Amino acid sequence: MSAPCILIPLPRRDFDPSEAALAWRQLRRAGYRVCFATPDGQPAEPDPQMLSGEGLDAWGLVPGLRRVRLLGLLLRANGAARAACAEMLEDPDYRQPLRHEGLRVEDFAGLMLPGGHWARGMREYLESATLQALVAAFFAADKPLAAVCHGVLLAARSQGADGRSVLHGRKTTGLTWKMEKTAWDLTRFYGRWWDGDYYRTYSEAPGEPAGYMSVQGEVGRLLASPADFLDVPRDAPDFWRKTSGLHRDTPDDSRPAWVVRDGNYVSGRWPGDMHELMRRFIELLPAA
Repeated sequence: MSAPCILIPLPRRDFDPSEAALAWRQLRRAGYRVCFATPDGQPAEPDPQMLSGEGLDAWGLVPGLRRVRLLGLLLRANGAARAACAEMLEDPDYRQPLRHEGLRVEDFAGLMLPGGHWARGMREYLESATLQALVAAFFAADKPLAAVCHGVLLAARSQGADGRSVLHGRKTTGLTWKMEKTAWDLTRFYGRWWDGDYYRTYSEAPGEPAGYMSVQGEVGRLLASPADFLDVPRDAPDFWRKTSGLHRDTPDDSRPAWVVRDGNYVSGRWPGDMHELMRRFIELLPAA
């Protein structure tokens, strides 16, 4: 009997390599087949800055200095994620993805929605009516679904039969405004000054308050109450480790992670939650 297949849809380019690759690695190690899908059925390209760290520092436009990285080393994918991504890029299922059109919920045991922030590639993923319909079908079928970072925004934009977000009435987390603004400030003030909105997929229009178009801002408006978007409470164990942005979880240390489960839906904030997010997701899946 073949292993159950878990679907990871991706845009053509600029997805977050940590979130996709760490999900792929843990699912494969747990015995699942991972199927990928892109808009045109061609292999997706991860965000190159998140792999190399080049171009994130203030001198990133200078050819001779581009490879000198300070901020880039802090913000790029860590070693475990880069190694997982290199392996994932050679997976036959990754190299021969399905097309977004024609995906059917009954063909997959679960759905994993990774994120990414660079508007150049991510907007087609977040704004895809095809993917939103697929997400809604997974919720209608009550099949396991995991989302992280901007993947939560894709889930929130997906509408059920009642015309509301499939997350309406559910608890979720996602990329918080605090985390999004911290990374945005680092790059626009100390790094990628020529592309200051690199960390903002959507920017506020004149008159909109700060954070209105952040992941937390938009997702919160689509929930039954903005309070259903759950951040780490002040009295949580390891609060600083979970919220500083300096620590990422590992297979053996879940202390930095913050994951929210509501039924067959589990959500995380950023790459630092991926091991715990996948552990909780795998608990919901049929046995491999």
